[in-house]
Amino acid sequence: MMLKPLHNYVLLEPVTEENKTSSGIIIPDNAKEKPSRGKVIAIGDGAYDGDEKIPMTVKVGDTVMFAKWSSSANEIKLDGKDFVLLRETDILGILK
Repeated sequence: MMLKPLHNYVLLEPVTEENKTSSGIIIPDNAKEKPSRGKVIAIGDGAYDGDEKIPMTVKVGDTVMFAKWSSSANEIKLDGKDFVLLRETDILGILK
């Protein structure tokens, strides 16, 4: 099952963080921070400002940084995998 976001929503697959530090210390799952990076899986068609359509800035395949505690971020599960659905305005930048 795949989800097609509406308007200015973006579906992200969280990028998992390393489970150990650079010095080799293993970080337990309960001490890990929520990922703030994700890969764009699907995007909506864009939002409207009156009659003018505002195009999406991100595209499928981009790796982005997003606001961890965004009010629009929704963690969802599809086919047993974790995803984040949020507004494009909660994306902070595109990683190059």
